[in-house]
Amino acid sequence: MNSPTIPVAPSAPGPALEPAHPSDATRTPAPLTLTRTGPVLHVGLTPSAQGDVLSSAVLDALIAVLAGLHDQPDVRILVLSSQGEDFCLGADRREYQDALAADPTGTTLRRVADQAHRLCQALEDTHAITIARLHGKVIGAGLALAAFCDLRAGADTTRFRMPEIGIGLAPAWGGAMGRLITEAGASRIRELMLTCDDFDAHTAHRLGLLHKVAPLDELDDTIAAWTRPLARRSPQALVLTKRMLTGYAKAARTTDTALLDAHLLTAQLTQPR
Repeated sequence: MNSPTIPVAPSAPGPALEPAHPSDATRTPAPLTLTRTGPVLHVGLTPSAQGDVLSSAVLDALIAVLAGLHDQPDVRILVLSSQGEDFCLGADRREYQDALAADPTGTTLRRVADQAHRLCQALEDTHAITIARLHGKVIGAGLALAAFCDLRAGADTTRFRMPEIGIGLAPAWGGAMGRLITEAGASRIRELMLTCDDFDAHTAHRLGLLHKVAPLDELDDTIAAWTRPLARRSPQALVLTKRMLTGYAKAARTTDTALLDAHLLTAQLTQPR
């Protein structure tokens, strides 16, 4: 069965994101806003009542957008950003607790946690070049999500942290550990995961977790400096190059245990404390 075409707002001259469904303005906000500008799709995370977190609704919406791209090869670039004060404060831990309370066996929680793996694989495998536009705080699963994008630019005021061990959890979200080690190196990722230290945009740049750093008011221009030339590139060359890069990156993860992350997280959370 073909994936449904993703609903996007009409092409606009600039990167500003518009609500995909303006009539929803008085109801619970949709988890994403989508705006198409030529071959560039702008996807904006929208805060929920729980804040700037990755809930199941957000994960499902992102997975649906990426699935819809299979039928839209003319979308060559996807820019992922957030309309909240922060890019992302991590996974929705309250949702994990609710899932566990409703089903103490952990089956429901495992299904929720497995969404993260499916999303990260979809980001890695999509034909579109994916760009993360980061600002504010980028924490835990938010950093994992950004790491699975091909290119990452952040405001110079952006702060990062991997807090999982500090809150009593293993860093098991979406297969992120393998991706982060491939992108930034085992030594520094080991340090940041074990210490849970906060680090800034310039440190992230030195590690390779950011490709560009810019003042917040210049961040859109920095993103545009990527999207404009990318939009002129041969679509076939872009797809082939991304496939090659993804293949080599996956080959470096010769013992990739990403499929176990949902099981590891569930096993830990279901243990008596």
